[in-house]
Amino acid sequence: MNEPVALALPGVPLLGQGSVRHLRQRPHAHQFAYGTYFVWLPMRQLRAHGPGELARNRWAALSFYDADHGEGGPDALAWLEAQLAAHHITDADGEIWLHTFPRVLGYAFKPVSFWFCLRADGRLRAVLAEVHSTFGQRHSYLLEPATWGQTLRADKALHVSPFCQVAGHYRFCFGLTGGERPRMVARIDYHDDSRADQPGDSPLLITSISGQLSPLTAALARRVLWRYPLMTWGVMARIHWQALRLWLKRTPWFARPAGPI
Repeated sequence: MNEPVALALPGVPLLGQGSVRHLRQRPHAHQFAYGTYFVWLPMRQLRAHGPGELARNRWAALSFYDADHGEGGPDALAWLEAQLAAHHITDADGEIWLHTFPRVLGYAFKPVSFWFCLRADGRLRAVLAEVHSTFGQRHSYLLEPATWGQTLRADKALHVSPFCQVAGHYRFCFGLTGGERPRMVARIDYHDDSRADQPGDSPLLITSISGQLSPLTAALARRVLWRYPLMTWGVMARIHWQALRLWLKRTPWFARPAGPI
C-alpha cells in the first residue's frame, strides 16, 4: 500500500459511509452487519482554519463536540497531543485525523474512535484507539510505530462486554486507499488467549468498520440523516439487542471488574 496516501485527502472534514461488521466465533457463532456513517476530521486543519461545514461544539442535527473525547475538555486535539508527548512521540508533526461517530440530534455513543497521527510527509506514525464502554468507562490504546496495513497489538485493559473477560489482546489493522474515491477500513481482532497452546489459534471476535470518504457538506449531512435518522441512538440500541441475543444463546457471562477510567 502506498504509504503517503493520506496526502491525497482534502484538508477538510470528511464523512465516511459504509458498514460495521462483527463476528463471534465461539462458543456460539454470532454475527451481524449494519450500515453506518462516521466523520474523519483533520484536527490540525480545523485548529488553523476553523470548522468549515462541520458544526463544532454547538447543537446541530449532525455535530462534533470536543468534550466527547479524552478527558472531556474543550480541546480534544490538545489532549491527544499531550498523549503523544507523554510517550515521547515528537515526529507526528503532520495532520492528525480523527475517525469517530458524530453526535446526531445531540446524542452520541462512541464505542471506539481512532486518532491517526501522521508525519509531515504524510506517512502514518501512530494510532490512538480511544475506547468507551457502555458502563461509562474508557481506555486508550496507543499503537506505535504504525504503518497502513500493519498488524498492531495491544493487551486488553478495559471491560467492554459482559461476554468477554479482561484478558488476552487485540490485533488492529488499518487500511486507507486514495484517489478520487478514498476508502478506509479498520479491523480489530480480539484474541482471548484461551487457546494460546493450540496451533493456528483464531480470534474470538472479528470486528471491522469501513467506508468511502467524501467531503462533508450540508447536502451530504442531510442525505445521511435522512437515511439513518437516529444512527447514534441505534448504536446503543443494537449493542443491547446483540447482548440479548448472546444471552439467549447462553453465552458465558463475566462480571465487570474495576477498570481504568
